[in-house]
Amino acid sequence: MRDPVTTITGITYDRESIEHWLFTSQNTACPVTKQPLQKDSDLTPNHTLRRLIQAWCSENASHGVDRIPTPKPCLDKAHVLKLIKNLSHHELQIKTLTRLELLAAENERNRKCMVDAGLPKAMLLFIAACFKKGQVSGIQEAVSILCFIRIPRSESRAFFSENDDKIIESLTWVLGCKMENYATVKSHAASVLKMLLEEASSSVLERLKPEFFERIVGVLRERITHQGINAALQVLLNACPWGRNRKMMVESGAVFELIELELGSPERRTTELNLGVLFHLCCCAEGRAQFLSHGGSIAVVAKRILRVSPAVDDRAILILSQICKFSGTSMVIQEMADVKAVTKLCMLLQADCATYLKDKAREILRSHSDKWKNSPCIFSSLSSLEFQVSS
Repeated sequence: MRDPVTTITGITYDRESIEHWLFTSQNTACPVTKQPLQKDSDLTPNHTLRRLIQAWCSENASHGVDRIPTPKPCLDKAHVLKLIKNLSHHELQIKTLTRLELLAAENERNRKCMVDAGLPKAMLLFIAACFKKGQVSGIQEAVSILCFIRIPRSESRAFFSENDDKIIESLTWVLGCKMENYATVKSHAASVLKMLLEEASSSVLERLKPEFFERIVGVLRERITHQGINAALQVLLNACPWGRNRKMMVESGAVFELIELELGSPERRTTELNLGVLFHLCCCAEGRAQFLSHGGSIAVVAKRILRVSPAVDDRAILILSQICKFSGTSMVIQEMADVKAVTKLCMLLQADCATYLKDKAREILRSHSDKWKNSPCIFSSLSSLEFQVSS
């Protein structure tokens, strides 16, 4: 223990551990006694135990044990409010933001205190003010702080009701700014947009602009960070239900970038998000046309079937279904056979997966079985599964 504290149940824990237990999870019980603990429970410093630990460290210094420092006083709401007030003074902004970032990185208790003091709203307003003035200094620290402390859902909704267009425009601007450490800044900005848009109303999502999607697709194109890519994909997925948004995504080149991203064999969660967005975009003619214009599209989607997760199987089958149903030209049908997409559909029928997926695979196979039955590589599979061609 580096900072032993005692809960109201009489059990002593390391401060960082018990605060993590209370603040970042749904746990509201003392881990030892199982008695209820509130998230704002008083944690009393156990000075006696700390001194004993420090004494033991000193006695064992010859064995390479470092003495733990005396803990600093806990951050309080009044101090955070003072720092927020300092942001109004231009000459203090960078120093204040750096201090806030360091405090946010320290521990969960500091982050909770910052949220209680209204720091998320203050940071969003600061970014909006920077956008209005064209000022990039302080942006890096502001978006980093928001990623550390996260934005409570209630605050997201309240802030959007007053400043929805302003903050989206501001963060869109950040995604296009050229500055030091731009990859990290863009990654954090995408993460903040993800947090905000998860709580946005339909009226907000319906008013998104072409520039917004161009910048989000730019995050995928630049492959900034793993965190930034997943955040950008989640933003696109949240905006997909609206037809005008899908059209703007396609016009911004989203389909091409999604396929290029998938060809790089990303990790499971990225593939799930990726194919989720691709499915929505393949529901419109422009999206299917862009999908088929990429030489590796059908192959990479088919390759993911039975190799990643049930969620990916679902999206991949639905994508192939959309392509076969609405864009199933002879060239496309032949390509599905050549890249073994049809073979994968036959394999799925024999795999341990959901019944509805097998039904969808049968539907695809039946729709063009008269073409595929002549292909030597899949004839036996189709025959063994009793796919009869209607006379």
